[in-house]
Amino acid sequence: MSGVSTSPHPAAQAPARRDAEATKSAILRAARHLLARHAHADITLKAVAERAGVSAPLVVKYFGNKDSLFARVMSFEADADLLLDAPLDGLGRHMVRHVLVSQAAGSGDPLLRIVFAPLHREEGDTLRANFRTQVTDRLTARLTGPDAGLRAEFAVGALLGLGVMYGIARGTEIRAADLDDLVDRYAPAVQTHLTPG
Repeated sequence: MSGVSTSPHPAAQAPARRDAEATKSAILRAARHLLARHAHADITLKAVAERAGVSAPLVVKYFGNKDSLFARVMSFEADADLLLDAPLDGLGRHMVRHVLVSQAAGSGDPLLRIVFAPLHREEGDTLRANFRTQVTDRLTARLTGPDAGLRAEFAVGALLGLGVMYGIARGTEIRAADLDDLVDRYAPAVQTHLTPG
């Protein structure tokens, strides 16, 4: 006997396992997509599962039920972590690039879910409250000088406008423009609210 095994490699025998984190991300993206297009009450776990390319029981396995899934979808915590992850003197540029790259890649909307809050009745109130505390208030806390809250809302409003024009209105000129050129042109308008003068 040579001591070399001729049986298949153990990994080759096991069925391919779906990456749990990738699956969770796909489910969250699907739920966000549906929440941006339909009233919360009209969205089913089956619709989320179909959009994500998974089974409804898998959605339940990872998120429990519709309420717990949409509690995650209505949170802006992870989005705000990425959106605000830059030094203050370059934050405007970072935020503009982040919004545009997210929209261009179709990987989700870091902010735009708030635009659809009126569709969602009491869940819309949850979206607004989360957006205020998790995005606008966090940005306000980073700013110095007078009117920090107002300036934070101006900066976030400018980002929302850009995101709506790019991702929802699908402006032909904006979508055809070079991403770096868009960042160069738009970032100063955002930065002026973050570090005036």
